[in-house]
Amino acid sequence: MSTRNLVQLNPWAHLRALTDARIALGRVGNSQTTDAVLAFGLAHAQARDAVHQPLDSPAVAAALAQAGFASLVVHSAAVDRAQYLRRPDLGRRLSDASRASLAAARPAKPFDTAFVIADGLSALAAQSHGVLLLRSVRERLPADWSIGPVVIAEQSRVALGDEIGELLGARQVVMLIGERPGLSSPDSLGIYLTHAPRVGRTDAERNCISNVRPAGLGYDQAADKLVFLLKGAQALGRSGIDLKDDTPVANAIAAPTTAQLQK
Repeated sequence: MSTRNLVQLNPWAHLRALTDARIALGRVGNSQTTDAVLAFGLAHAQARDAVHQPLDSPAVAAALAQAGFASLVVHSAAVDRAQYLRRPDLGRRLSDASRASLAAARPAKPFDTAFVIADGLSALAAQSHGVLLLRSVRERLPADWSIGPVVIAEQSRVALGDEIGELLGARQVVMLIGERPGLSSPDSLGIYLTHAPRVGRTDAERNCISNVRPAGLGYDQAADKLVFLLKGAQALGRSGIDLKDDTPVANAIAAPTTAQLQK
């Protein structure tokens, strides 16, 4: 008997073409098929690698320079990756040296937005998508919208952006950070917007756009949503649960109305 005949196909198998999720895998007796087991093992290894892979900050800085962005590198209080994974609290605070360098770089006139590219739990995501997304965002921002130097943050958690934005005197901070890898998405980038950043801001005071990657939310769509939220936060004077994005993507770069902002 052919081994092909041993595999019992799932009647939903055609849906697998629509998603990376592990659905309709079929079975051999009570077990998964060999190819499904091997694919799961590979995905698990890729997720673990994404968590432990270091951010190549010089390469990110070079890509930013090529795209016309100034940049500077900072580090959290976590001294290495092992400590970063064990102590999330240290990833939310800057090292003393980085705090001093940001304070020295503070401009006399506040700029509208500080962008941060941070490794988070997937340096692969930050390195693969951060600069490309920033280019799409810049194309959609008004000509008079001021952007500070892009901060490249190592061993960073989301809340590190609050301290970065506060030290730089930015009106808003946007964290482009590697999300916790999934078993089908080791390179997913998250975007976190905080208006009037300062140490002590809560997650309720941020807006999040997640799963930014070519196989998820594309750069242009994510940029449309982010620019809408940036304009909305500027008009409303706050971000987070009070700021909603309920507009179609096609109209996202239009200035939000007061009614939309207060929904």
